[in-house]
Amino acid sequence: MGVMLAERKPEWLRVRPPAGENYGRLKSLVRSLDLHTVCEEAHCPNVWECWGGGTATIMLMGDTCTRGCHFCAVKSGNPHGALDLDEPTKVAIALAEMDLTYVVLTSVDRDDLPDGGAAHFAKTVREIKARRPDLLVEALIPDFQGDLEAVRSVVDAGVDVLDHNVETVERLQSVVRDRRANYAQSLHVLRGAKGMRDGLFTKSSIMLGLGETREEVLETMGDLRAANVDILTLGQYLRPSDWHLPVQEYVPPEAFDRFREAGEAMGFIYVAAGPLVRSSYRAGEFFMEKVIRERRRDSRG
Repeated sequence: MGVMLAERKPEWLRVRPPAGENYGRLKSLVRSLDLHTVCEEAHCPNVWECWGGGTATIMLMGDTCTRGCHFCAVKSGNPHGALDLDEPTKVAIALAEMDLTYVVLTSVDRDDLPDGGAAHFAKTVREIKARRPDLLVEALIPDFQGDLEAVRSVVDAGVDVLDHNVETVERLQSVVRDRRANYAQSLHVLRGAKGMRDGLFTKSSIMLGLGETREEVLETMGDLRAANVDILTLGQYLRPSDWHLPVQEYVPPEAFDRFREAGEAMGFIYVAAGPLVRSSYRAGEFFMEKVIRERRRDSRG
């Protein structure tokens, strides 16, 4: 993987604009309940596909993150402890109205809260499961500053998939992420979560095109497998604005295919790899739903 600075997007990164009936319905429901979605806040290129198919990733605890990672479009600041205590119920009501079988919850980092917002996250999961016990819930969590008790509260609330992203290779962590985040801490969270409950699936994500080498990506994948991570997504970093890190390389689809094959050989249950793949990715969620429901049937049978 080279270090060519490339701002002109190649053909394989062109996507169609948001449209369709389901997209419009989801957008108005989210607006009416004053909810935030990472799909919009982070300018996800797949918003038309996921929303059009009735899948959305709900972002909890507001739209202001206490961290300032250099790749992310979500705004930074200090919310000074502000929290909508009705949000867990509002999210659960909204999801109960949607024709969904799998939902992803994520959040901004909230270092201004004593537990990083873990209890709020956990309450949201419990409220959803109380209304829709059959709805599979994936939680894409912050690192909670490495506090495993905070992580445990989310796991114990009944999530089906626990997701935390390392984002990039170890060498580039301080360039790409906020200084309060780091590689060892992220692996600690993932390894710790996996040991908290039988049947819990864990997941992480790596962005490519930030100047990493192929060897570094493979090493990161190996570290994630060593932490017993089950699911991996790899996607192309896209620069949200001129204020963010420049793209060093547009990685071609065939390179993603090779990483997917390498990940499958390492023993990941599922690897989604492609230029437009994101941490929350409908194809991966569809696959995981199938795996989880089959395992539950087998354990009952």
